[in-house]
Amino acid sequence: MGTNTAVSHLRGDGRGWTLIAIALGWVFVLGGRFLVPAVLPQVKATFAVGNLGVGVAVTLIWAAYALMQSPAGVLIDRLGEQRLLTGSLLLTGGTVVILGIAPVFIIFLFGCGAFGFATGLYGPARGTALSRTFPNNDSAAIGATLAAGSLGSAILPLTAGVLVDTLGWRTVVTALVPLLVLASVLTHRVVIQTYVSTSTSTSTSITTSPASDTSETVSQSQTPSIQKLITSGVRALRHQGVALAGAAVALMLFAFQGLSAFYVTYLVSAKQLDQSLAAGMLALLFIGGAVTQLIAGPITDRFGERITLTTMTALGVPALIAVPFIDDLILLAIVSVLIGSRLGIAPVSNAYIIAVLPDTVTGTAWGTLRSGFFLFAATGSTIVGAMAGRGLLEESFFLLAAITAVAAVLYARLPNRENTHSDADTHVS
Repeated sequence: MGTNTAVSHLRGDGRGWTLIAIALGWVFVLGGRFLVPAVLPQVKATFAVGNLGVGVAVTLIWAAYALMQSPAGVLIDRLGEQRLLTGSLLLTGGTVVILGIAPVFIIFLFGCGAFGFATGLYGPARGTALSRTFPNNDSAAIGATLAAGSLGSAILPLTAGVLVDTLGWRTVVTALVPLLVLASVLTHRVVIQTYVSTSTSTSTSITTSPASDTSETVSQSQTPSIQKLITSGVRALRHQGVALAGAAVALMLFAFQGLSAFYVTYLVSAKQLDQSLAAGMLALLFIGGAVTQLIAGPITDRFGERITLTTMTALGVPALIAVPFIDDLILLAIVSVLIGSRLGIAPVSNAYIIAVLPDTVTGTAWGTLRSGFFLFAATGSTIVGAMAGRGLLEESFFLLAAITAVAAVLYARLPNRENTHSDADTHVS
């Protein structure tokens, strides 16, 4: 299937607005997480804190985001995606206000934690909403959304860097609020809501309805308790396809977190680049990711998940190894784009895992996995930071390349999603 055909399928049956709304929200949610680190020099000056203090602030954002993934997954199965996506955007807007008006650093830290929790509601619901809306083109839909987020991660921090000296960091940060509110309004109007309503009998109906009066009711068994959801969700994680893909994603996220946290630092210290130019290389990394996220769906439709994931992951190994040996600016820009192409595995992996999880616990199991992904990945920057402290920042690229190679081996063993989904349903029911 070509890219044009995939795009036409994403627009069919009025579903294009759903994709636009979810992708737009992700632009501001993910871009906002990289916007905050972009103004940390000004935050340090305002609150008279050092690198350790602002490092704790960034850690709080990502740790809180990770911890919210599992509860958000449970809430998908209880409340539905529309409520979580809309609520996440509105809550994120509120936490951005806290960041922008914080009078003292402790309040700023509180705002960082709240920001992480609020944005953490968005990720799991984003994935399941797209998977259910585009069951035959889930990789393409998720890829388009993640590509939008990657562009937001490149554009928002660069824009902040240009405007922060003129407008001040507080204004730059709070400018995100009206954008989040607009995204929440669009999401509420166009994303289909799935909710559970228990009748007087033992049966339960799941009703999906957009902003219009159209609705569809599907008969289901009695609403499971939260305890049963969690138990069944954890059990679903033990099956081969989920376990292999989950472990590979965790390793790739670990490598990316370690890389992205210190890429600019390395280019400035080891390659003697100007900080703005080094930040531009990081932006190229995200742009490379956006491109591969857009084309990952059509490539997967042609070659399948196992070949696509294994190839994309394996290509990242030589790119990481090459960084310490390159001094030419053009070659460094090319390698930066190639490193960013690793982000293309996300839509394919996400679509695969969501598809093979049992329908009754998709949100719970997916949220639990995401908590594990991001908590493990958060240690990547710690490990690379520790190596940098010992003068081994250059060697960290070789470590990250080795971790990427292990992920490629795991992807190479991935079973097809049809067999895995049947097996998972059998064991969980």
